Amino acid sequence: MKEFLQNTFLGNTVESYLYVLGAILLALIIKRFVSRYLAGLLYNLVIRAGRKFNKKAFCDLVKEPLEVFLVVMVVIIGFDFLKYPKELEFNVYKIKFSSILEGIANATMIIVFIWLCIRIIDFIATVLEEKASISKSQTDNQLVVFFKDFFKVVLTIIGILLLIKFAFGKNIGNLLTGLSIVGAAIALATRESLENLIASFIIFFDKPFVTGDTVKVHHFTGTVEKIGLRSTRIRTVDKTYISVPNKQMVDSIVDNISLRTQRKAELRLELKLSVGTKALKQLLADIKKLMQHQHIQKSSVHFTDTGKNANIVLIEYFAGMDISDDAFNNLKEEINFEVMDLVEKAGIDFATFSIDQLITAREPHTKNPD
Repeated sequence: MKEFLQNTFLGNTVESYLYVLGAILLALIIKRFVSRYLAGLLYNLVIRAGRKFNKKAFCDLVKEPLEVFLVVMVVIIGFDFLKYPKELEFNVYKIKFSSILEGIANATMIIVFIWLCIRIIDFIATVLEEKASISKSQTDNQLVVFFKDFFKVVLTIIGILLLIKFAFGKNIGNLLTGLSIVGAAIALATRESLENLIASFIIFFDKPFVTGDTVKVHHFTGTVEKIGLRSTRIRTVDKTYISVPNKQMVDSIVDNISLRTQRKAELRLELKLSVGTKALKQLLADIKKLMQHQHIQKSSVHFTDTGKNANIVLIEYFAGMDISDDAFNNLKEEINFEVMDLVEKAGIDFATFSIDQLITAREPHTKNPD
């Protein structure tokens, strides 16, 4: 048996292969228990002292990448324990095969590590979202979503740099120096993206609107559902989903409907010129009494204009924000009907135009041939 274990294959004894295989099998068996223990240690590092959050949710997030990280690490250490066989000393496109294997091992470790870090960021973001949901302000919620995406992008960039350094063996310092000119050209080419990124920070710190606000921009009205690094997503009143670049949200005139203090309604009456002054004054007085409605906070009724076509009466009134959209529309309908009733009771007719009158008004005046 000892002689069999001492047999050499590809530069290593059978005993060495069995040790490595046993270590890998042991790692596969105990990975779940070890990953749970390590997840508990990470949980204690992530949370603040004295606070209790969902430990199971955290363990479920980081358990899988921890298991993969543990197995990959054992495999790499095990193969490093073995001697590299001379039979595998050959080049692939002028690169040693041993260097390729080392690069693959390093790349795998880096990718799993970045994966683990992203899962931890997801958990921290979930905890912060739960805390932010307690407050009435939506600012905290949008900040959590924004910075979660931001740190994920930063981690991805760090991961790419680590891959270049340890997987491909390139000097990051020299690479960054060499890419400075290229970076300047890329910055010019991606100027809009950078402007949108800067605009996203302006939105978060200036707070012209937050997630959940109803806004009107570029003839679109809708609810802000997400503010990203590049664009703002809006669910319109037609239930469509549009993305507006953040730069346009900053540069354009944005009407934040959610921040209005009152709802405005307007009614324009065009009455016949034949109406008398006394009847018109009485109508205005009756409409002003009508404006003393429980849901109307402020109103104005004025005889604004007269001319060759009609007498114009303009009615404006404001309701509070404590009523819903349907209730406000019902209020406008009620006021419209009651104003029409007042006009009918006063015996006043609305100004109308016949087709002959419109044609006459459009025809040019000609002189009499005297």
